[in-house]
Amino acid sequence: MNAADLGLPVDVPSTALFTDQYELTMLQAALRAGTADRRSVFEVFTRRLPEGRRYGVVAGTGRVLDAVENFRFDAGVLGFLRERGIVDEPTLEWLAGYRFSGDIWGYPEGEVYFPGSPILRVEGSFAECVLLETVILSILNHDSAIAAAASRMSAAAGGRRLIEMGARRTHELAAVASSRAAYVGGFDSTSDLAAGFRYGIPTVGTSAHAFTLLHDSERDAFRAQIDSLGKGTTLLVDTYDVAEAVRTAVELAGTDLGAVRIDSGDLLLVAHRVRQQLDELGATETKIVVTSDLDEYAIASLAAAPVDAYGVGTQLVTGSGHPTCSMVYKLVARAGSDDPKAPLVPVAKKSLGGKQSVGGRKWAARRLDAEGVAEAEVVGTGAVPAGLADRQLLVELVRGGEVVAREPLDAVRDRHIRARAGLPMSAIQLSRGEPVIPTQYV
Repeated sequence: MNAADLGLPVDVPSTALFTDQYELTMLQAALRAGTADRRSVFEVFTRRLPEGRRYGVVAGTGRVLDAVENFRFDAGVLGFLRERGIVDEPTLEWLAGYRFSGDIWGYPEGEVYFPGSPILRVEGSFAECVLLETVILSILNHDSAIAAAASRMSAAAGGRRLIEMGARRTHELAAVASSRAAYVGGFDSTSDLAAGFRYGIPTVGTSAHAFTLLHDSERDAFRAQIDSLGKGTTLLVDTYDVAEAVRTAVELAGTDLGAVRIDSGDLLLVAHRVRQQLDELGATETKIVVTSDLDEYAIASLAAAPVDAYGVGTQLVTGSGHPTCSMVYKLVARAGSDDPKAPLVPVAKKSLGGKQSVGGRKWAARRLDAEGVAEAEVVGTGAVPAGLADRQLLVELVRGGEVVAREPLDAVRDRHIRARAGLPMSAIQLSRGEPVIPTQYV
């Protein structure tokens, strides 16, 4: 049985109401004006990366595909819209039969992106495309922010294992999406069982301080945990005195003790002391896991510490200071009439304050230098230059309303590792800087 097909046990009839009201009022007005069926092209992009970030990470694409498939106006949803008087009866009749029948192209999930990258392109009638704006942005903005933070933490960890443990720091459903996005960005496991159930992500977890405090002594708590979970378990050693806890842990479990976890104090100093103590006690294979409000900077500062794994919560599920990517969903081209053969006309918003957009249906390709390292993100609206034809980034995701590009989450995770490795080395520096490669329009 595929856990990803089981769905979450959440009472949500469809994704149709994960939207803003003006999507429906625009639909009603366009239906009345006779412009709703005009062929249209919408694109998702961001005008800038969060301050100091060198690259973005595309995450949430698989969840977008699920949301598009489940965007249905059933009787309960239509009844709500009718009762509130949000749209008129002709619009309700149109919504009753809504099924997205257009095409979607986009950067494959796990790929990196830059300002102006056409991350997702949605094509169809204006009516069917405009309704998807909010739910698509909701998913991509959230998941890509988490994946970008995870990617930076993964780079800082330098191959050491990473555990996502932020479920208690965010909305219960956002926690599941965060686990998925963190896995895309390079994390190895999660503490959230719903994420393991829904997406097959490896799950881990042993005990909290409450378990130690429950017992009459730390020794009793450790013995109970070892008796239940075996010598390979991870014991939390900072409830009282770390050195005494480590001695007790090895005494009870022997040198086969799986790991100890440190959740407070000067992690760099304590980790060195614990490693020395474990080695002196003969537990040379016992691992050290550190937690306690880590972010990518704290992880980088522990590079010289004898740490085997990091557990990250709050900073990860909040995007490490950047909980959104500021992606937008803009109409970039539309036909001049309802005729399916009518040519597309580029359209673009022109305004002050840096909110201009570039019109036209776009392609994107990544130009490489002689060493095979990315040197520019090239975006255009005309013919693709011959030298970039095999470097195009957008792939077909939905054709005629049918999803054509589902893939295992591990494939997405592997793609991100390759994509990040293809950037200049300065991409993984934590110092503030501009995007690691420029975006060029042709």
